[in-house]
Amino acid sequence: MSITLVAALGNPGREYASNRHNYGWIVLDALARKRGLAWKQAPQFNAEVARWNLAGGGTRWLVKPQTFMNESGRAIGAVARYYKLDVPQVVAIYDDLTIDLGLIKVSVSGSAGGHNGVASLLEHLGDGFIRYRLGIGPKPAAMELTDFVLGNFTTEQHTFLTQQLETHVSGLELLLSRGVETAMNQLNRRDAK
Repeated sequence: MSITLVAALGNPGREYASNRHNYGWIVLDALARKRGLAWKQAPQFNAEVARWNLAGGGTRWLVKPQTFMNESGRAIGAVARYYKLDVPQVVAIYDDLTIDLGLIKVSVSGSAGGHNGVASLLEHLGDGFIRYRLGIGPKPAAMELTDFVLGNFTTEQHTFLTQQLETHVSGLELLLSRGVETAMNQLNRRDAK
């Protein structure tokens, strides 16, 4: 079953654009730029959508919910139902503070792990979607969770992630072209390369 829907979790609005919580959007935007795809407002889904026509035929949809993080599943679920997609055809790209900054982990199923966007996806879509998790951790012990995820990367972190962005996009392309198992084997490492 091919991956048809690629959705990044984040918050709409300029004030959130550089937040740690929006790193999934940053990666998906970079993929869209690389592929020459244009974002269009899709009010019926409360999302921005980009259509990717595949070389061998078929279409893949890139989605950025405009519902804010905590309601991401409402928009993504609506797109999936409209196109009659099964849950395993959906990839969710999102930040994960339990993974060290710059690392990637691909997984399928599991709990929300305290991530409200993932909790919303589980509520509106169900479990079994593919997770493309982007490390933003660790969170400093003294810092509140909300302040951390809604905060911007430090200058050093921003520079590091700018250097890692192509790797994160390439990893996503690997997942989309070669599937979950190959992506897990090649991307789920403990150290940044």
